[in-house]
Amino acid sequence: MNAALARGLGGGVLLLVLWEAVVRLAQVPPWILPPPSGIVATTWLVRSALLDAGAMTLFEAVTGYGIGAALGLVLAMLLALATPVRKLVLPMVVVVNSVPVAAYAPLALLWFGTGALSKIVMVAFIVGFTVFLNALDGLLRVDPAAVALLRSFGAGPLGVLWRLRLPTALPAIMVGLRVSTVRSMIVAIVTEMLGSQKGLGWTIFEAVLQIDFLRVWAAILVASLISLGCFAAVSALERRVVFWR
Repeated sequence: MNAALARGLGGGVLLLVLWEAVVRLAQVPPWILPPPSGIVATTWLVRSALLDAGAMTLFEAVTGYGIGAALGLVLAMLLALATPVRKLVLPMVVVVNSVPVAAYAPLALLWFGTGALSKIVMVAFIVGFTVFLNALDGLLRVDPAAVALLRSFGAGPLGVLWRLRLPTALPAIMVGLRVSTVRSMIVAIVTEMLGSQKGLGWTIFEAVLQIDFLRVWAAILVASLISLGCFAAVSALERRVVFWR
């Protein structure tokens, strides 16, 4: 176990102990802030339902993540090669990306229904923008002298892209992929809360309607664990791909 992981685990345990102590000593009502022990106990009691809901949300998030990441990277490479088109398209992309995700979710539900497809589309939409903007920034941050040197050896635009721009952009691309892991779960859950009958988002919404706040926290715990797992997986991939950092 490395030092950073040990510090993270130690800080997490300390936070949970303080949380438990403050809630019990101050006698905070559970509907305001339940103790961690109560959340864990509720999670275990309804583990079957939470596992089914978590599996659905994970499927939507991972599928949308893969589609969005691929589309974002391809679009970034295309616009890196086409400067006139990039100057025309990039401002529109920034404007669309500046709108909160909750504003697009009702449209996705209207167009694609309340099933998994609407959540996958929303996740792909948001992840695609994140990866696209990070990848394009990395692809364009190359040394002009290095580009001129490759061209002097006869490399065309595709050769420059493959031999220089992509390797240079790898750190920025991996940052976009890492950030998108958490965003994909958030988007899937928010869209589920607005229109679904499955998933962690629906579980949270249903529990709020039933005033079952321990189940709300239990669903949040499961969502957090899934997000941490996905984040750790992409971070491990980043360490292998961007090995020189």
